[in-house]
Amino acid sequence: MNLYIFVTAAAVITATAVVLWNRHKTKRTMETLDHMLTLAINGGFTEDTFDESLLSALETKFAHYLSASALSAQNVATEKDRIKTFIADISHQTKTPIANLQLYGELLLEENLSDSARNSAQAIEVQTKKLCFLIDSLVKLSRLEHGIIALSCKKQPIMPMLFQLQEQYIPAATAKGLSLTVCEADATVCFDLKWTSEAIGNLLDNAIKYTSTGGITVSVYTYELFARIDITDTGIGIDEEEFPKIFQRFYRSAQVQDESGVGIGLYLSREILSGENGYIKVSSVPGKGSVFSVYLPLS
Repeated sequence: MNLYIFVTAAAVITATAVVLWNRHKTKRTMETLDHMLTLAINGGFTEDTFDESLLSALETKFAHYLSASALSAQNVATEKDRIKTFIADISHQTKTPIANLQLYGELLLEENLSDSARNSAQAIEVQTKKLCFLIDSLVKLSRLEHGIIALSCKKQPIMPMLFQLQEQYIPAATAKGLSLTVCEADATVCFDLKWTSEAIGNLLDNAIKYTSTGGITVSVYTYELFARIDITDTGIGIDEEEFPKIFQRFYRSAQVQDESGVGIGLYLSREILSGENGYIKVSSVPGKGSVFSVYLPLS
């Protein structure tokens, strides 16, 4: 009987010791993993920080994983720097030749040219401006897509930006006999001033370009969580089947091939708005006009 009690007590003590040891081991492992994660989050993790001979199999695997993740993040950062440098080089190396082409084209037009020569000089000037716009748009787009440009959104009134855009684009509208109206509204929206201006400016440019009579109206509507900015025109309109296509890079409808453009403005606008947690949609009736609606969060 005494032997039975002794064996039972020994078994209980051993089991208790095993449980306590496992709890201690688990706690130490979790503390080590937590420490590894903290270092990884703060960018200070290296496998050299820990003695692999003292780590459990789980801790060792976790250390290898974090090390690989850190290396991957470093490679991404390095590649981003390379792309940034490449884009800067393209922008810098093309600016001077294009500026020279524009200058020579303007000088040619000041000369006493024959009609055919003048037409050729004017064509050179138009195509040079088109090339300049294309390269500028591609550089902006590439910077956005690769995260080189970070959008800085903050809550601010949207009307000053819209009135500034009206002032910027009203000469082009007036030159075509079009009106450009911005309706007053009280709206405070969360957006990046520079890039949202770029996005909505592209929409205004298109509206003016593809409208021959009537005008363009900009209206703002606020809801509980977001604001909607409508750019309404009385232009040529868009077929419903083309709605998904017009936001694709370099897409141009067959009915606008005679107009200047490279088919990147709407794509760039969509990318900018997407980066602000916003979006863009279109409704249109061919021959009557279009409405491009920009949605932006209030906060």
